[in-house]
Amino acid sequence: MKMHFCIPVSQQRPDALGGRYTLYSVYLDGFLFCRVRYSQLHRWNEQLRRVFGDCLPPFPPKYYLAMTTSMANERRDQLERYLQNVTVDPNMLRSDVFVDFLKLVQLDTFSISTKKASLDIFLPNGRSIPVEILTSDTAERVLEVVSQKIGLCRELLGYFGLFLIRFCKEGKLSVMKKLADFELPYVSLRSSEVENYKVGLRKWYLDPSLDSMLMDCRAAVSLIYMQAIQDIQKEWARPTQAQRQKLEALQREDNQTKFLELSREVRHYGYVQLDPCTCDYPEPGCGAVLSVGNNEISCCVTLPDNQTQDIIFQMNRVKCWQVTFLGTLLDMNGPQQTLNQNLELRFLYSEESRWQWFVIYSRQAFLLSSCLKKMISEKMVKLAAENPEMIEVPEQGRSKKYHIQQSQKDSSSFLPRTSKITTAEADCVLGTVEEEGL
Repeated sequence: MKMHFCIPVSQQRPDALGGRYTLYSVYLDGFLFCRVRYSQLHRWNEQLRRVFGDCLPPFPPKYYLAMTTSMANERRDQLERYLQNVTVDPNMLRSDVFVDFLKLVQLDTFSISTKKASLDIFLPNGRSIPVEILTSDTAERVLEVVSQKIGLCRELLGYFGLFLIRFCKEGKLSVMKKLADFELPYVSLRSSEVENYKVGLRKWYLDPSLDSMLMDCRAAVSLIYMQAIQDIQKEWARPTQAQRQKLEALQREDNQTKFLELSREVRHYGYVQLDPCTCDYPEPGCGAVLSVGNNEISCCVTLPDNQTQDIIFQMNRVKCWQVTFLGTLLDMNGPQQTLNQNLELRFLYSEESRWQWFVIYSRQAFLLSSCLKKMISEKMVKLAAENPEMIEVPEQGRSKKYHIQQSQKDSSSFLPRTSKITTAEADCVLGTVEEEGL
C-alpha cells in the first residue's frame, strides 16, 4: 500500500552559478521528512532502476528549457505520485539503495551529521530507556537496539513500533504517527517543531487476538501489560465497573497473563484513540472521539443538543479513503514542520445498500489512515492463513499480489486539487474473496 508522501510546496533557490533550482519539501505522514532537488531524485531513480528494472513507477522527465508555472506544478504532482508509488513494493522498501538515499536526505535537510548519540525511548508506564545509537540509525535499527536491551524476542519485533508521541499538560498524551522503518528517530525528534514530542515504544497491531502470539515472551507480555494499564488509565479502553474491580485485583497481584486475558473483553481494548475532533455525521460540525481497532472505527459523536451517539463503521464496508490537507502553507520558505492543521480524512462507506462519503477533520488524520491500512493488512494475513489457495502472500523477492483487489487511484478523481492538497490516500478497495466480502 502507498505511504503518505506529499509535496505540498516547493521553493526557488539560487545556485552557485547564478542560476536557480527548485527545492521540494517532502512530507511523510504530515511531518516534514526532507527537502530535496529534482536532480537528487533523478539520480536515485536511476540507481533504483539498475537494481529493480522496469517495475518502478514512471519518473517525471527532464526539461531542458525554463518551466512554466503549470509545468512546475505538474512536475511536483508527478514527483509526489512517484514517491507514493515507489513505496508500494516491500522489497524496494528494504533495499539498501532505497534506505541509504532517504537516510542521507533526512540528515542533510536538518543539518545533522552522523555521530553517536543517546536517545530516550519512552515506555507506556512513563519510564524511559536510554539507548546509545547513531544519529543515522533508522527506526528499524533503533527498535532492534531497544529490543536487545529489554530482552524482547527478535522474531516479535514486527508486533511493535516506534511512535512520535506528543505529551501535553495534565499527563495527557497524543500518539501522532508511527515512524516508518527507514525514518531516523533522532532526526524526526529534533525536527519536530513542538518541543514536547518524544519517541515511544508501543505495540503495532489492531487485532486484539494477536496478543496470543506474544505470550511466550516475558518482555513482550510486560510491554502489552503496561500499555493495557495505560489505556485504561487514559480511558482509551473502557472496562465496566465489575471488570475494573477484577483488573485492579489482578494488577495488585501482578498477574499479567490473567490481566491481559480479562482486558481482551474490555471495550476498545487494543484500539488507538484519537484526540477529540470534528465530523460531518450525522450533522456537519459534530464533535467526535474516534477509537480504531478490531476491524472497526468506533465514533462517539456529540450532537448539537449535547447528546452523544455511538456510531460503528465496519472496515468490511469501507471501500476507500483519502487524506487531504485543506489550505496552503503560508510561509513558503519558513520552518513549518507539520501539516497537522486543517486535515481531513474522508472514506466511502456502504450504508443501507448505498455508498456515502463520511468526513473526519482531525490533526491525526494520517495516523487514522495508517490504522486503516494496518487493519486491512492484518485481515489479509488472517485470510491467507485460512485460505492459502485463495490469496497469495508476498514473499521475499516476489511482487505483491492478492486476489483481494487493491485500487491505487489518483486522488484528483475524487477531489479537485485547488486549495486542497491530497496525499497518498491509500484508496485500498476491499474487493471480494470468492464473492464474499471481507
